Amino acid sequence: MSEFTNQLYFLVPLFLASAVPLAVVALGGLFSERSGVINIALEGIMIMGGFVGIMFIRFLENATDLPMQLIAFFGLIVGLITGVVFSTAHAFASINMKANQIISATALNMFAPAVAIFTARMLWQTDRVVISGNYRIENIPFLSEIPLIGPLFFQNTYLSTFIGIALFIVATIVLYKTRLGLRLRSCGENPHASDSLGVNVLKMRYVGVLVSGAMAGMGGVIFVLSFATRFDASVAGFGFLALAVMIFGQWKPKRIIVAALFFATMRVIGSAYSGIGILENLPIAPDVYRMLPYVATLIVLAFASKYSQAPAASGEPYDVGKR
Repeated sequence: MSEFTNQLYFLVPLFLASAVPLAVVALGGLFSERSGVINIALEGIMIMGGFVGIMFIRFLENATDLPMQLIAFFGLIVGLITGVVFSTAHAFASINMKANQIISATALNMFAPAVAIFTARMLWQTDRVVISGNYRIENIPFLSEIPLIGPLFFQNTYLSTFIGIALFIVATIVLYKTRLGLRLRSCGENPHASDSLGVNVLKMRYVGVLVSGAMAGMGGVIFVLSFATRFDASVAGFGFLALAVMIFGQWKPKRIIVAALFFATMRVIGSAYSGIGILENLPIAPDVYRMLPYVATLIVLAFASKYSQAPAASGEPYDVGKR
């Protein structure tokens, strides 16, 4: 087996592990902003969803002998539900109370890690929630035996990778092929026109924010299962990177996937440069590699912001009286 092939088998699973949570959370943010509500609380929702989901996984590990992938699936569902519940606060403040959406989301970002740390200390006298299982799928029968493709995509993979692909397909169909998606997008572009045609703007915006919360909560669990065996009230800034992915992707699902792969590549280079033959011997300080994802974010957004095509009414509270 050639050196190039070895590098490929080493890097592609890392790319996917980084790209999937970014893409899932960015797609969640897309639903919220397409409905007209800015949701920069993705980081906080990821933390809360990851915390509750990992607590549930830890409980199942100790109390049952269920298959590990089934435990992971239940953990993802619990993270999803937690994200929905937690994002309700942002939806109520932004939609019903017409509060500043940036301030409301910032409050959730500050609240989530504090609650996670406090609860963990109360239960286990530590900031960390530790799980014992390794939720990587070593190989998928038959598919893992396909030459080249099998070892790349069907060995040492995660259940979340396939869930992420399914979510992308569903999100694209819902947004562009269903009546719900049309109404959701119209509320983010011209809510008064939508209201005049009988669309319940407040309801559509609730749907957008709660879907956003569901996907961000699930993304928090995906992050922990992909990168660690413990949760310490942090998702390494993935929520904010997901916002960058959404903006760079111009609020469109297909472009978001490309953007997620780009940022995932930057992150893998930053964290696994020592395993990449070309980079290993370069006279570059390790800190430079570690900064790479965040420097890339600043550079990309500096150029992409000039051509941003955000929904026209995103961030504006809906006031019926202004119609």
